[in-house]
Amino acid sequence: ATLSMLNPITHSSTPDDAARFRVEPYVSVGDVYSESPHVGRGGWTWYTGSAGWMHRAGVEWLLGIRVHGDRLLIDPCIPASWPEFTVALRFGTTPYEITVDNRQGTGRGVARLELDGIASADRGSVQLVDDHRTHRVRAELGAVMTSEPTQSG
Repeated sequence: ATLSMLNPITHSSTPDDAARFRVEPYVSVGDVYSESPHVGRGGWTWYTGSAGWMHRAGVEWLLGIRVHGDRLLIDPCIPASWPEFTVALRFGTTPYEITVDNRQGTGRGVARLELDGIASADRGSVQLVDDHRTHRVRAELGAVMTSEPTQSG
């Protein structure tokens, strides 16, 4: 909801909204006025600081795709109604094709993580390598199942 509120296109989705916002609907603004007579009007367009933070908030915290050193961390927090999304990432010269499957509609919680079809023991990250080959990462969101050893006897 917060990212939607910050997204400039949501302030210009109707002709009346666009007339109130009065700035470009395709750039991040530094602020949206809340005092009369300018309520809803955008200000400080092309403010590069807000655009950078908007990008980071969307990619790193909503989509949950972050690179930390040579690890790809995946921890999305998306609307339950999103069935899936994909991200293209380049690590050095190596492309990574990332798919996040939310068919269970949980919106978060990595239940399974695969790198090139092989399940990762760490559900939260995979090792990145710069080997010039395309790698595929698949994360399935859902209830995290833990298996605990049982004692017999």
